[in-house]
Amino acid sequence: MPATTPPDLDAPPHPPAARGALRRLQDLPGPSGWPLLGNLPQIEPARFHLQLGRWAREHGRYFKLRMANRLLLVCADHAAVAAVLRDRPEGFRRTDRLEAIGTEMGLKPGLFGVNGEVWKRQRRMVMAAFDPGHVKAYYPALLKCGERLAGRWQEAATRGAVIDLQADLMRFTVDAIAGLAFGTDVNTLESDDDVIQRHLDKIFPKLFTRMISALPTWRIVKSASDRELDRALAAVNQAIDGFIAGARARLAADPSRRGAPHNLLEAMIVAADEPGSGIDDAQVAGNVLTMLLAGEDTTANTLAWCIWLLHRHPQALTRATAEVRGVMADDGPVSVEHLARLDYAEACMHETMRLKPVAPQLPLQALKDTVVGDVAVPAGTVVISLMRHDSIDDAYVPEAASFRPERWLGEQGLSAGSAKRISMPFGAGPRICPGRYLALQEMKMVLLTLLNRFDIDHVGTAEGIEPAERLAFAMAPVGLQMRLRTR
Repeated sequence: MPATTPPDLDAPPHPPAARGALRRLQDLPGPSGWPLLGNLPQIEPARFHLQLGRWAREHGRYFKLRMANRLLLVCADHAAVAAVLRDRPEGFRRTDRLEAIGTEMGLKPGLFGVNGEVWKRQRRMVMAAFDPGHVKAYYPALLKCGERLAGRWQEAATRGAVIDLQADLMRFTVDAIAGLAFGTDVNTLESDDDVIQRHLDKIFPKLFTRMISALPTWRIVKSASDRELDRALAAVNQAIDGFIAGARARLAADPSRRGAPHNLLEAMIVAADEPGSGIDDAQVAGNVLTMLLAGEDTTANTLAWCIWLLHRHPQALTRATAEVRGVMADDGPVSVEHLARLDYAEACMHETMRLKPVAPQLPLQALKDTVVGDVAVPAGTVVISLMRHDSIDDAYVPEAASFRPERWLGEQGLSAGSAKRISMPFGAGPRICPGRYLALQEMKMVLLTLLNRFDIDHVGTAEGIEPAERLAFAMAPVGLQMRLRTR
């Protein structure tokens, strides 16, 4: 049984095992597999995270998977997971399979997938662009997206129409990231022109399924979906090249913008143009794509889960609504200061990310012989970290299965300490998500727009059942619909 007190997450990475000799990866328990192919044929891509969670309950917090001729370690211990995440980039990296499949697909190198010195150079550029001061300067673009989302939902509420919650939230996040990050007004919320979104939706799911595919059939005969992916990537890359060309043209026409970039892309280009940066436009383009992909799926999925959870918990919804309407009592335009006062709304987001993390698992590859927990891990081994296992376990988080935003505020006898140490939705260590501040600002804007202007009539699936969790690189709810009433 796990200890009731969370282990020390500030301990050095991979301490020597204190309970005896190290275990060997090949000696660990794990699900039985097929001859030659091992566990590969058993994997259900859309439910892989749920399979891993079930196997962890059956085989323990450390178990092995066999993927053809390779052994993988699956780790469900949050302390060991945190140590692995901190041991980057020196000890662990993104997997070589992710890099190979991404390169084969034609994805340009961005911060999400690159490693080593390239990652260090790009990290400096991206962190400069995501500085909170820069993000606040881009606030008017976020406000415009919030107004457009309100208009879209106002029209639906007036007609009594059912809202496709996931689709509308993805429109918002695409518009927000394009406006904030690239200075481009794509406006899918008002025009229903979802071309960029439609193309983006093809990339992450295909990357994920190819990574865990038993046979690379796309290299032999391309299916209709493979050809659709090629067209989507060509269209997205063309759009990204246009974003970069437009940003460089603006910087050339107004050199003062280099001292005060108007958007994240301009800030990245300015950082890339610094002497000795080692960054070229291809790497800038790779990070534009990363922002589009990560900014669309992760934020939209978290918001969809959060709105559903709030609807299922009326007391939390009532408190969040009262907070929003109290903050907006002056009936003026939404400001950065308004968003900063939404403490309970932010607690709802953190609680959502604890229960429904969009990245419930994270595969990383060991760069050298190392130790994870009490398991000896040879160089080159892929370690799949389960990001949710302990955060929904009563042994580590009181009332772990319950949606209790109060825990993040230290209220009702609940402490935020254990949840903060164990829930790591943005990762941890040097490669923690650089866009976390922007993501929280976007989520606050949506919750403020929703709760200040509307009353929620219903959120759920058409079948009236709990939404399924579908993994397609990011974990999303399936089939959520919403009906609103105008205040």
